[in-house]
Amino acid sequence: MKSKILITALVLSLSFTGYAQSVQKQVKQLDTYIQNAIEVWDPPGLAVAVVKDGKVVFTKGYGTRTIGKNLPVDEHTLFVCASTTKAFTAAGLAMLVDDGKIVWSDHVIDYLPEFQLSDPYVTRELTIRDLLTHRSGLGNTDFLWSWMSISGDSALYKLRDVDPSYSLRSSFIYQNLMYLAAGKVIEKVSGQSWESFLKKRIYEPLQMNETYAKYKMVLEQDNKADAHIWVDEDIVKVSQMNADEIGPAGSMWSSATDMAKWLQFLLNNGIVNGDTLIGESNFNELFKPQQIIPPNQFYPSAELTKPNWTTYGLGWFQHDYRGKMVQFHTGSLPGMVAIAGLIPEENIGVYVFGNLDHVELRHAIMYTVFDLFIDGKITNDWSADLKELYDKRQDDDEEPKRVADTQPTIPLERAIGRYKHQIYGNIEITKEGDDYRFNLNNTIIGSLTHWHYDTYEIIFDKLWQGKSMMSFRMDSDAELSYLEVLGKQFYYKRDKDNQDE
Repeated sequence: MKSKILITALVLSLSFTGYAQSVQKQVKQLDTYIQNAIEVWDPPGLAVAVVKDGKVVFTKGYGTRTIGKNLPVDEHTLFVCASTTKAFTAAGLAMLVDDGKIVWSDHVIDYLPEFQLSDPYVTRELTIRDLLTHRSGLGNTDFLWSWMSISGDSALYKLRDVDPSYSLRSSFIYQNLMYLAAGKVIEKVSGQSWESFLKKRIYEPLQMNETYAKYKMVLEQDNKADAHIWVDEDIVKVSQMNADEIGPAGSMWSSATDMAKWLQFLLNNGIVNGDTLIGESNFNELFKPQQIIPPNQFYPSAELTKPNWTTYGLGWFQHDYRGKMVQFHTGSLPGMVAIAGLIPEENIGVYVFGNLDHVELRHAIMYTVFDLFIDGKITNDWSADLKELYDKRQDDDEEPKRVADTQPTIPLERAIGRYKHQIYGNIEITKEGDDYRFNLNNTIIGSLTHWHYDTYEIIFDKLWQGKSMMSFRMDSDAELSYLEVLGKQFYYKRDKDNQDE
């Protein structure tokens, strides 16, 4: 009997040793692959975490926190989580459902009576589940926080002026402000701020000591990454965009070390150290397909992965890959990226941070991790394939054609003044020395140069905002009527009306 026990123990020991050696080999392959891929994509810095079978098998930083400086990224370097924050907000609501304080099908106005959309029916019928699934009927409303220097509460208030783009629950358009509203529900029901709730119910139980709900909380931290973008042929550091006013949609900051703990928790069905933080039913609800995503609303990477279906859960994009269900979410703010990816069926999780604008190496690392830990080897060069795909898409985005030797019918001197849009705010055209300046809500500011006819190019002061075209239009009396920019029409305010309102 003792010999059988010893033999069994020996077999288990050898099996575990073989497994550990296999994982070590895979990790080494991954590390080499990432280092080679960095040479292709050229991000200043990256941080990666991988969890397999409940164990953190890989956390590592690459490169620098700030280009041109010897500030190494490590597994504790803080990056913005951006929209991967949404999964935390959804998890918080699942905990409140467990607590019996809310139900997924509850109407939002039952908790936020001041919440109002332009359609009274949608206002009345919108549920907590709808807040998390991007099916409210609204088009993109990010202008309400990114184009304006207003509070999150004010942005939510202005939703009542936004016309619907489709009927409730009939389609999918990504919505940050609905997640802000979801955070407000957490605050109303729990009696705590959204950030305090996450700290008490998620960060502390998971011992996520390097995770912060808002950017203002990391300002004094030294070990944090800076944002970078490509400008022509150079990578330059840019100021960090602050998403704190839409916190529940995308303001968190964290490290690879802490995101590994988050992945472990998710792959362990909402249980940490034997404590169930989210009950089985509501944990599963987070990852159930809730809304079909049309192909034109999904990621370009689908051109390569060729999924049979694309859906959204509660804070998670979903698609099939190699016969398995992938749960993932990206996060992007100007100059910073993140991605969280899970295949629960294979007990695999990966998280990637980067500090270069839309460096889609994040997708390549995610799919490479999936391949590596399913097959035991790297079966496809996702870095090369995705680089080719995104380079081609960038090449297809042609510069606008320019007609040479034209003159404006409306000289900029005549166009100085204020222009107003009911929803999008105010634009002021001013002259400063020899320069003409564009100012949208004291948020998007730049210089104007003549392009052709009555069209002008705006070069924005914040490099990550890039460039745009602006055109002036006259009425039937040849008087200045409005300017068109960013797809919107802002109407000229005559001298008698050109007062602050």
